[in-house]
Amino acid sequence: MSEQPLLNVSDDRLGKVEIAPEVIEVIAGIAATEVDGLYAMRGNFASGVAERFGKKAHSKGVKVELTDNGILIDLFVILNFGVSIPMVAQMLQTNIRQTLKNMTALEIDEINVHVVGIQMEGTDDVDE
Repeated sequence: MSEQPLLNVSDDRLGKVEIAPEVIEVIAGIAATEVDGLYAMRGNFASGVAERFGKKAHSKGVKVELTDNGILIDLFVILNFGVSIPMVAQMLQTNIRQTLKNMTALEIDEINVHVVGIQMEGTDDVDE
């Protein structure tokens, strides 16, 4: 479990609902993969090793930070060559914001898209 606290969603007479930041990462990761123009999400070494053994890392390339101002999401993406970077980035932000709103009723303060690579047509990087 991460060091970040759970996010308290509701607290009424029936009980309370808390959402872990890892859940927000997974939802954001899945929502990002639905956008056209996205080639892949940039992960770390551990997620790359896990994927080689057949485990899907849905939160790969997503970092969630809970601050006093709200929820900050950072996406690290690789886009297809020839797409409009601002348009794909805006579609990523919109789709993630809507998906999180529908599933968790949370308002996201910032969604920052970091383009870390462009995938050229016809080349597949196996060593990535």
